[in-house]
Amino acid sequence: MEFQLLKKSHLKRNIIIGVVVVAIISAVVLNFTRAKYVYTDKMPLINGTVNYSLADLNIVAIYVGGAEVDSLDSSKQYTLDTTQSTCTYKDGSTIEGLNISYETETGSLSISPFTTKGTKCMLYFDEYVPSITIQDILSGKTISTRTDFSTTVTEDTTGTIYRATDDDGTTYYFAGNPTDNWVYFAGFYWRIIRVNGDGSIRLIYNGTSNATTGRTTQLSDRSAFNSSYNDNAYVGFKYGNGGASSYSETHANTHNSTILNALNTWYSNNIENAGYSENVDMNAGFCGDRTSYIRSDSGPYTYTSGGGIGTTVTYYGTHTRLDTANRAAVNPSFRCANDNDLYTVSSSNKGNQVLTYPVGLITADEVAYAGGVAGAGNSNSSYYLYTNQYYFTMSPYSFNALGYALVYIVLESGIVWFYYVNDSAGVRPVINLRADTLFVEGGTGTATNPYVVI
Repeated sequence: MEFQLLKKSHLKRNIIIGVVVVAIISAVVLNFTRAKYVYTDKMPLINGTVNYSLADLNIVAIYVGGAEVDSLDSSKQYTLDTTQSTCTYKDGSTIEGLNISYETETGSLSISPFTTKGTKCMLYFDEYVPSITIQDILSGKTISTRTDFSTTVTEDTTGTIYRATDDDGTTYYFAGNPTDNWVYFAGFYWRIIRVNGDGSIRLIYNGTSNATTGRTTQLSDRSAFNSSYNDNAYVGFKYGNGGASSYSETHANTHNSTILNALNTWYSNNIENAGYSENVDMNAGFCGDRTSYIRSDSGPYTYTSGGGIGTTVTYYGTHTRLDTANRAAVNPSFRCANDNDLYTVSSSNKGNQVLTYPVGLITADEVAYAGGVAGAGNSNSSYYLYTNQYYFTMSPYSFNALGYALVYIVLESGIVWFYYVNDSAGVRPVINLRADTLFVEGGTGTATNPYVVI
């Protein structure tokens, strides 16, 4: 009897304990479910193959831009990343032929097939930002051409873009004083120089503010173009060996110029390491034309191929186009004379493939297209490249009779002029954005409402 009573007593106790345990588990599950899934009513569900209630769908996680969130912000729009989003049946098995879609405008979610209660989903979203392309930007502008580059361009050219030809086809460039070529990218303001023939977008640095003049429009530290000056070699963005006996050795792309090292450091810190390099075009190049000429002693000058070695007095390609005695003959070019002088990174399919990073400087030819003119008496404070500062281009000018290598710069007055390579001047990086770059819809390209890269 005592054994039987004892056995009966254990049975009652076990039943009571079981009821309590079930109650506790139920409470925990209920609380967890309410805490984890209560927000799902903010996401309207379009019924799948089988009409289940919202409670039957367990959204076990929501991610926006890779970070888990409790809910989607009703004030924003999103796109669903269908490649990462997954749903599984209650038993954990994979749903074959799963189709998940999300309607951005209404915020409605559709999952099909939806054939088992307790289906669990992990959904990945990206914030949706309405966007435009560079083609959208160009489509709203008047396209014109320029034929006379002997006089400065000073007028307001907002709404106008100019057409020319480069090595890749038709290029569209800005000239004069436009107010609609501002871009904000990587935490900096930039001005669009042109859309290259391959569709990439060439930008020149304007600093962390939209001020158009002053030291903030260039890197904080000025730089020499090159620390050495007493040989033709030192006109190069990259260069060969001083004292070499051949043109190819003199202008080989062996050593970095001082200014290239400065640009590499800036790019590494502010673009590459800051996570912005995916927007930068890796194929476009930067031309530093080192085609060499001997000039006649009196004007109108004639030029004969030669020079470019040691201390031979030499004039380089850009000089023959911009600094002729006859101003009517000024003839800038977007084409690069040869691959040796088209500086590109190793992954590019063109040029010399010697750069570590896809960054360079503006060319004197590009300044001429923009409305600057070489030579005394050609001040221009009314075109977009004027900053009231002097800064380097990457275009060689000459090696003169005094034994100095010179390159072109933009003077404080806006004139295109020559400058000793070993003297310091401002540095304004130039980069190229990819042709498929997206900009936030609504930007107008002004200083206060620039085109913002997504």
